[in-house]
Parts: sequence; structure tokens; C-alpha cells
Amino acid sequence: MEEILKKSAAQQSKMIADKEITATELTECALSRISEVDEKIGAFNSVTREIALETAGKVDEMVAKGEELPLLAGVPLALKDNMNLIGSKTTASSKILENFVSPYNATVTQKLSDNCIPIVGKANLDEFAMGSSNENSAFKKVHNPWNLSKVPGGSSGGSAASVASCEAALALGSDTGGSIRLPASFCGVVGMKPTYGRVSRYGLIAFASSLDQIGPFARTVEDAALLLEVISGHDSHDSTSLNLPVEKFAQHLNDDIKGKKIGVITDLMTDAVSEDVRKAIEHAVDVYKSLGTEVVEVSLPKLKYSIGIYYILATAECSSNLARFDGVRYGHRTANPENLIDLYCKSRAEGFGDEVKRRIMLGTYALSSGYYDAYYKKAQQMRKLVAEEFNEVFKRVDALIAPTCPNTAFDLGARTEDPLAMYLTDIATICANLVGIPAMSVPAGFDSDGMPIGLQIMTPQLAESLLFNIGYQFEQLCC
Repeated sequence: MEEILKKSAAQQSKMIADKEITATELTECALSRISEVDEKIGAFNSVTREIALETAGKVDEMVAKGEELPLLAGVPLALKDNMNLIGSKTTASSKILENFVSPYNATVTQKLSDNCIPIVGKANLDEFAMGSSNENSAFKKVHNPWNLSKVPGGSSGGSAASVASCEAALALGSDTGGSIRLPASFCGVVGMKPTYGRVSRYGLIAFASSLDQIGPFARTVEDAALLLEVISGHDSHDSTSLNLPVEKFAQHLNDDIKGKKIGVITDLMTDAVSEDVRKAIEHAVDVYKSLGTEVVEVSLPKLKYSIGIYYILATAECSSNLARFDGVRYGHRTANPENLIDLYCKSRAEGFGDEVKRRIMLGTYALSSGYYDAYYKKAQQMRKLVAEEFNEVFKRVDALIAPTCPNTAFDLGARTEDPLAMYLTDIATICANLVGIPAMSVPAGFDSDGMPIGLQIMTPQLAESLLFNIGYQFEQLCC
């Protein structure tokens, strides 16, 4: 049965439809895999066995009746633990929500349920999705399945590790500044951030609302395209949700890309990029040239300001969003507070970890009287200029490529004492969130230590079909 878990989600789905395996058998197999390996990996905060098996049972009933199955029905999936699943704990890997049980489903979770996709567990993450290594979880660190002494990337490290270790064929993560693409790169899987507004954020625990976006993890581009189709669509519960029809993204995977123009972002090919990563990107350029595309170098001079812009805007929004965790309505409440202010202060001091506190303080400072114009307002103005620069570049090229990260997975603990070095891990991914464009990391080989390397592909807003097409064509020749 272990060989079945290594198959793609599309293959597993076909096996269920063809009655080669039942959804219950496949789900039991995934749950057994979790019990066997997750003690070493730490990908899951909780396992939702009963919920998964109940969903799998519905799929088997549909097969027995000869009913047509929804897309990806019966395929095991890991859900990042910052998305609400009714009746299960949703902790955001924080002590402040350690015992919080979801009273409702997030929109994406409801879509998974409607498609009868078994959710086998809630995946570990950096606390409140704030981190690049998944070492900030209040409960346990996640280890990279390729080398347990390495980080899996963050913040969606548990989601990426669960797919890489075959504990689940699919996973959902959230991406605020690279939190899907970075762990996908480090763990050697496909991770994709959609256009802002393509997927509803209702029921996602907010970090930075103008940047957050939910997206798929998978082991193939096809699987990622199919999962995005499942979770996309307009939602009246989310005011930023785009009112557009859901595309069949996987239908365009085999489209010929000959004649397409692809730009290599020279600003992200600096001396900071490791030699192994550089060689992988150069190989990707050769692959695309062999496919008949025109590959050109492009420069985005304002890209260098992205880190500064991001860590003002993201922390400001974090400061605002996390104000709701005050010990009053839900979550951790300190024992025997002296008064209301004491309740607020002690509950938050006891419930939040160091990185979350750091970002709340940074964001509160940026929004404070006398500093708002100097920091937050200026960062918003610069964000607009970066977006305009991308719009101009996309008039000349169909897609952009760059490293997902300048380096491969680093050792656990290597950057925990240097927040700036940790923040710079996201140097290549942040721009897509600032601009709201779709971006994807696809496996692009390995470094000299055998650790995965990710190629990042970006396309204009709402061009997900093209993004998957370009990624799929590369995958067929490279992976």
C-alpha cells in the first residue's frame, strides 16, 4: 500500500473511481503512514481520523451506487492548522489557541467537504504563519523529510512535509510572503500561491489581510491545478473575493508554449544565490529554450525594496489582526488577573511566542501616531510602484522565473538567533504577494548535499492557467 501513497493525487483518484482501491483503504493507509513517520517529522498538530474516515465512507457509497465522483474525491489531504475545520482544534500553532475548537468551516474547508476530500489532519506551521523555517510553532518543530536535521521552510512547513513524506497526497497552505512556495522548494514538492482574491480567506486565521492567500501543495503540477480548481470561486463572506467563474486549470497543461517569452529576473540572481541554485536556474533556462520559448533577462530595480515594504505592511496588519486575541472571548486566558488591563497583558504575554510578539511590536510602532506617514503610508506608496514595475514587465514577457529561494534548506537552529537572516530567506517570494500575482515553486533538481531546489514561476494576475502550463512543461522534462 505504501506504493499507492507515492502515486499522484490524480492517479489515486482514478484508482478509486476504477474500484482498484476504496477511499477508506486509501485513507487508512495515509493514517497508518502518519502514525509510522510523523513522530520524527512533526508535520501534524492533530490527526482528524474520524472526520477523514467519515468522508472516505461517503466516497465509497457513491462508487457503490455508480455515481460520478467530485474532483479529487477520496484523496487524503493535510489542512494547515490556521484554517477552520468544524469540530477540530484550530490552533495556528500558538499556545493562545491551544484548546480552541472550530465552531464553523472555512470556505476552503467546506469546498473540500463538498468534494468529499478526506482531511487526515491539521498541519503544523510557524505560529500564526509568522516564520520561514517552521521553528516558531509553540508545540514542536517540523523536520525536513529529505534530511531530518534541516528545516522544511515556513510557514507552511507541516503541509509541505506531509506531502513530501507521502503522509498525504495533497495539502493546503497559506502564503503571505512565500509561506507556500518556500517550504515547497525546501521539501521538493509543488507549491502555488494564486492571484489575490482567487481563493476565499473566510475562515483563515488572518496574519496580514492584504497579503494572505490560500493555495495548494502537491507532488505534481497537475495535482496542484486540480486542487486549485476545487478551492477557487467567489465567496460573499470575503469582501476581497473575486467574482469570477472557476477555470479548469488542468485543461491547459499540455498547451504548446513555443513562442512564449519568459523573463529571468536578474535582480534575484545576485551573489547571495548559492552556486547549486544558480546552476539549477541556468538549467531551467536551457529547458525552456529547448521548448521553443524566448528567454530574456529582465530587471525590476524597485524589487530591492520589497523586504522593507513587506515587513512594515505585514507587521502593521498583524498588529491589527491579532488584537482580537485578548483573553476575553476565546483562546488562552490568564489565571486570576487583577483587572481588565492585567487580563489583556498577561493573556497575550503567556499566549504569544517571541516572533509573534516581535512582529506585533514592529507593526504597532509603524502605525503609531507620528510614525504612520513615515512608515506605513510610505510603504503603501512603494508597494504601488513595485506593482507598476511588474505591470510594465508583463507587457514584454508572458512569465517570469527566478529562484524560489537563494539557498536550499538550512540546519535547524541555524538562523533562529538572527531574525534579519531569517527574513531574507523570503527575498525572492515576497514580491508576488505585494503585487497580488500568482506564483508557483516547482522542483528543479538537488544541491550537492541532495537537498531539493525550487524554481519559481510568476505570471500576471489571473493567469493561473498559463502558470500551470509553463510549470507543467518544465516538470515533464526536468523531474
